[in-house]
Amino acid sequence: MLKIYNSLTRQKEEFRPIEPGRVRMYVCGMTVYDYCHLGHARVMVVFDMVARYLRHLGLDVTYVRNVTDIDDKIIKRAAENGEDIGALTARFIEAMHEDERALGVLPPDHEPRATASIADILAMIGTLIERGHAYVGSNGDVFYAVSSFGGYGRLSGKNLEELQAGERVEVDAAKRDPMDFVLWKSAKPGEPSWESPWGPGRPGWHIECSAMSTRCLGAHFDLHGGGMDLQFPHHENEIAQSEGATGEHFVNYWMHNGFVRINEEKMSKSLGNFFTVREVLARYRPEVVRFFILNSHYRSPLNYSDENLDEAAAALSRLYTALRCLPADLPLPLGEGRGEGFSSRFADAMHDDFNTPEAVAVLFDLAREINRHKAAEPAKAAALGATLKSLGNVLGLLQADPDAYFKTSIRIVPRQPSADGVFDFVTADPDAGIKALIQEREKARKEKNWAESDRIRDELKAQGVILEDAAGGTTWRRE
Repeated sequence: MLKIYNSLTRQKEEFRPIEPGRVRMYVCGMTVYDYCHLGHARVMVVFDMVARYLRHLGLDVTYVRNVTDIDDKIIKRAAENGEDIGALTARFIEAMHEDERALGVLPPDHEPRATASIADILAMIGTLIERGHAYVGSNGDVFYAVSSFGGYGRLSGKNLEELQAGERVEVDAAKRDPMDFVLWKSAKPGEPSWESPWGPGRPGWHIECSAMSTRCLGAHFDLHGGGMDLQFPHHENEIAQSEGATGEHFVNYWMHNGFVRINEEKMSKSLGNFFTVREVLARYRPEVVRFFILNSHYRSPLNYSDENLDEAAAALSRLYTALRCLPADLPLPLGEGRGEGFSSRFADAMHDDFNTPEAVAVLFDLAREINRHKAAEPAKAAALGATLKSLGNVLGLLQADPDAYFKTSIRIVPRQPSADGVFDFVTADPDAGIKALIQEREKARKEKNWAESDRIRDELKAQGVILEDAAGGTTWRRE
């Protein structure tokens, strides 16, 4: 039985979908005013892994991940750039999709946008006012009355008295209580706005997710995920809004992934240790970055450093090395009756709150067995290889051709900076120089210029490239 650590109850619980065989899952997505950073990459990869594994179990998963395309930061960035807000968000949504495709992240089933959900947002706010959970402030904004919701604080473990006494909250004379938060912001000059019963304005951040999740998945659904930083106040506010409006229990299981740290410090713009996905992909293969993220438990801090990424690259290469020289058409994976038990161990790890580090350890045990049997029992090695690829696929790993993996080192490389001064990226083949040298060597060999041929071989060897001459031509690999 799959067990998930539920942030709401602070313990691992058996996962029992509301409807047998079906899972409804919502994850808070990106606010699209800039390129995705490593924290976003972790959210993308972690919940892609969760959706993949639930589907691997045979469950029918509806995965929703929203896009916040109207927000204070978006308005500010568009004004700084002198750019239309729609053009800005469209550009960064496409960049986000490029990043997720590079990382092997499958698209969600639904990707609602806040600006396309205004009718749902207005309807929910209207219901909250009718039920006494919201009110119009003296400045025209609509606020949620936190004290009206008895369960406020149960997700974060905070109580209202402590919050009122100890939390730093915005002082706003328009509010009845400092803890109240905005649902609808009245229009300001030069900002986008929509008509509403309370005058023109735009939605607050928290209400967007409540409206989009309940529209796509219903008032009560199985699983809600996001980064640990969203637990309070965003997810706490989502519960208050959604349950206040529907009168139903909102979500059964809450999952929160841990922070990304840069050299043991929390990644943040204020500390100057902020890396975008494409900056990292300019130096490391996308699959290496995905492997690096999954080789740490999703609830643990993820420490980014060049050393850790280099170790991830070396580890992934060991797995691909085990798959080299196996038949191109691998047989079916080994059955559990053969005594290996790798699939069972993998499942045990994943059933324990998606323990991907333990699952990856099973992949390395498989790789060692493959290497042990390659020479003496090639058929068994091939079957083990099929099992390795099959289990790797569950995590979105090891699907490249092994020989091609070692012959190329595709990076995402910078091209001309965009209008806002940030480099865009394009996939390129940095091995073009190696291939050109091999062609030059082939030409020298045909001309029987052995000295030039040896010189090129030595030059490539110094770069860590090994040539293998055969009747069919020359192939190469990295040391």
